[in-house]
Amino acid sequence: MRVHVIEPIHESAMRKLRAEAEVVSWDDPEKNDLSLADAVIVRAAPITREQILAAPGLKVIGKHGVGVNAIDLATANEKGVAVVYTPLSNVNSVAELVFGLILASARKLRDNMEHIRGGIDRIAPPALTGLEISDKNLGLVGFGNIGARVAQIAANGFGMAVHVYDPYLDVNTAKSRGVHLHSTLEGMLREADYISVSVPLTEATRGLLGAAQFACCKPTAVIVSTARGGVIDEAALYEALVNKTIFGAASDVFVQEPPTMDTPLLQLPNFIGTLHIGGSTHESLVRVGNTVVDDVLSVLHGEKPRYPYVV
Repeated sequence: MRVHVIEPIHESAMRKLRAEAEVVSWDDPEKNDLSLADAVIVRAAPITREQILAAPGLKVIGKHGVGVNAIDLATANEKGVAVVYTPLSNVNSVAELVFGLILASARKLRDNMEHIRGGIDRIAPPALTGLEISDKNLGLVGFGNIGARVAQIAANGFGMAVHVYDPYLDVNTAKSRGVHLHSTLEGMLREADYISVSVPLTEATRGLLGAAQFACCKPTAVIVSTARGGVIDEAALYEALVNKTIFGAASDVFVQEPPTMDTPLLQLPNFIGTLHIGGSTHESLVRVGNTVVDDVLSVLHGEKPRYPYVV
């Protein structure tokens, strides 16, 4: 069995994989030549129709993570290539980052550092007055595994009331989970003090939050995205921050990744950007790496994987 690992995964997962297969790793010049591959594992790299068609022996594509928008799923399905992913392994890591970004934005931590670097002769300047998050309303765009974990932390850790917009969530389930379900995104945004976006990028979610949605928000609202670049209209977010339509925003994802310093949002003191690090904790990388390797090997052995991605 020949497995191409296009981007780095945890060494414990690599040891497991090497024990059962020939591995072409990310530092091999032949990594992108899938003509002899039985399997390929990717993190952010795309797997195109052309690559799949050029790999006649390909049996499985393993996604190290959750979002599969960079994989040509239609072609994989057409050629009978299984796709597996890791929907649960990085949930806690991403959820904890959500609160890191919320707190950093609410307390203007980036702006604090800029003041220190620029030289300042006093402590606690009025311009750096922030906001508390306890007992406020948290709005969730999406209530999948990550959204549910964020809701749990919000309610139990900060006493927040959780409001949700998710067309796939039913009223009874929302009630049993202790969250307030809204029938419209705009209705939820009007109630929220903090907003966390965690939905996949699809044609239905592309540009989901734009100028019209930001206009519904409170001027004290903070928006955080750990979704995918493109779910939020970056130009509209820039205008909302410049015009103080909202208080602040932070994003772990961008349309162009990694973003460059020409990205307008990065010039703003009330915006914080991170480098798609939602799942980048030691604990998460161990879980995700081993989960994707286990499922790739299961498919190669003719067994049923734990986490098949169903198109």
